[in-house]
Amino acid sequence: MQFGRLGLRPELVRAVIDAGYSTPTPVQERAIPLALDGRDLIGCAQTGTGKTAAFLLPTLHRLAAGRPSRHPRGLVVTPTRELAAQVGGMAAAYGANLRLRSAVIFGGVGMEPQTRSLRSGLDLVIATPGRLLDHLGRKQVHLGEIEVVVFDEADRMLDMGFLPDVRRVIGALPAKRQNLFFSATMPDEIEDLIRRTTNNPTLVEVTRRASPVSAIEQVVYLVSMTRKKELLASLLKQPDFGQTLVFTRTKARANQLVRYLEHSGRRVIAIHGNKSQNARTRALNGFRRGRIDTLIATDIAARGIDVDGISHVVNFDLPNVPEDYVHRIGRTARAGASGSAVSLAAPEERPQLAAIERLVGKVVPRGTVTGFPVVA
Repeated sequence: MQFGRLGLRPELVRAVIDAGYSTPTPVQERAIPLALDGRDLIGCAQTGTGKTAAFLLPTLHRLAAGRPSRHPRGLVVTPTRELAAQVGGMAAAYGANLRLRSAVIFGGVGMEPQTRSLRSGLDLVIATPGRLLDHLGRKQVHLGEIEVVVFDEADRMLDMGFLPDVRRVIGALPAKRQNLFFSATMPDEIEDLIRRTTNNPTLVEVTRRASPVSAIEQVVYLVSMTRKKELLASLLKQPDFGQTLVFTRTKARANQLVRYLEHSGRRVIAIHGNKSQNARTRALNGFRRGRIDTLIATDIAARGIDVDGISHVVNFDLPNVPEDYVHRIGRTARAGASGSAVSLAAPEERPQLAAIERLVGKVVPRGTVTGFPVVA
């Protein structure tokens, strides 16, 4: 099937083709016609499957067909600044041929430019929950005319403690609206929220819930905690390690790894919550353009990095929440490409490894590297 057969406006189809896409992904093929029909929707799809376009294209289609207003008629809520910026960039690209006004609203930067943008009149607002509520509390944004609302990465909002904020945002919306929820996994708390706030939603599920995409090759190395840094440095010297994303559990560990690896011949930088928004944006841009080949990140970046060509994701620390493993490794093998997920597991992380293997439904293969004995 081609995008032109999904029922989208010609201006949107042209923009998608200009962006280099001609054939919709499975989640786009199933979700877009339902959303165009005005249905409430639950999209359960892994990262890298094209779900951003699956909700943006029908949202832009609906906004372009309606009457302009002083207040926003479309709202996308995302858990992180990086993801908000990513969605905002895609909205600008796909809406290039439409007379729609959009803005990205998130914390970590000044409110005044955002306030001016909101007051100038917008069709679409893309926002993180906290900053959106800040503007709402100051009466700088009115959500009473929202026709369609999207909650992207809903499970991540639960993980990050945003569920009360999400409920407050929902309380500010009109009762009559279209609701689109997209998520990689569907915890009970999110499913309950969806059922309470939607009207007979249709479930679009293109992969087994919480299962990594099959194109990702997974391996775990059993190593002592004290030798993890050495093993990582050794792995990064292998020729097949191209653009590599390394996840740590803490900001301090991310900074330590940058210092350890900066003389390894790799171009390394860290991204985490203590970095300013400008620093995080520069790091992501450098990684996206290939000037940085190793990005060390905490889980704040797990949903906000949309970079084609990541060859490896490395779990330097195993996540405490097994679903985060799915979110992390979903940064590779995007849009049909292959990729590898490497985990370094110390003996004290055996419970986390067992939980991950229960979630993905298989034993992750064990790997070995000469000079690094397996630690049971």
